[in-house]
This record gives sequence, structure tokens and C-alpha cells, in this order.
Amino acid sequence: MNNGTVKFFNDLKGFGFIKEQNSDQEYFVHVSGLVDEIRENDLVSFDLQEGRKGLNAVNVKRA
Repeated sequence: MNNGTVKFFNDLKGFGFIKEQNSDQEYFVHVSGLVDEIRENDLVSFDLQEGRKGLNAVNVKRA
């Protein structure tokens, strides 16, 4: 499990980005990868999975 902060999330379009804690890495997150509802600035834990354009955050839960 990784930890991070929701940098951006658009409810209407169903996607956003999570910035990993203690690094500058950012990961794409799609609504299909959410366990809990998330909002910008929420602290979250997540797993990474290879997607079509790189690593995606999946199993995203509020911390």
C-alpha cells in the first residue's frame, strides 16, 4: 500500500490524480479504482496497477 494526497479529482468526469507521499510522483486515478469516495486534499492509501498510459492508483481508500 502507498500513501498520498488527492491533488485533483473531477466527479463529473470520474478521474483525477494522487500525489504520492514523500515523493514527487503523481498517479492517475479513475472512479473504477475507488473503494471510498474521495475529494481534493483527502489523505488516501492505494495500490498501483499498470494501465494503458503508465501506473494507475487502484483500491483507493481514505486514510
